[in-house]
Amino acid sequence: MLNIIQHVHSGLRWVVLILLIWAAFSAFKNWRSGASFTDSDRKRGLFTMIAAHFQLLFGVVLYFISPYVKFTAETMKDPVARFYTVEHISLMLIAIVLITLGYLRAKRQTTDTARFKTQFYFFAIALLLILVAIPWPFREGLSGSWF
Repeated sequence: MLNIIQHVHSGLRWVVLILLIWAAFSAFKNWRSGASFTDSDRKRGLFTMIAAHFQLLFGVVLYFISPYVKFTAETMKDPVARFYTVEHISLMLIAIVLITLGYLRAKRQTTDTARFKTQFYFFAIALLLILVAIPWPFREGLSGSWF
């Protein structure tokens, strides 16, 4: 069961990243060009938020069953345990809150430019946090994988 959830969580990362990059890039492009905020722009942000929330659900389940997460006195001394127990989940939670706030605040803006600008800033910051918090294979000792 752990293996299946890990694979789903790892694979869904790509969906979230692609949607987030697409939504942030589109918001920036449309903000700078003065485009109108359409229903497809709203849906792009919505699907990004939904994918991030699904990722969060799988991540929370993994958090409680993963052998990498440890609640001991030694956790903060062990870089791998500290990453999975504290750093990864904290940064991902902040990123998902930013994605949610970006979507909701953009919806409430009164001008199209403000909608795109709001969505871009929130999504771009969330993207940066997610990129930092992913246990990439090239990050020493974290045993991450590409898929």
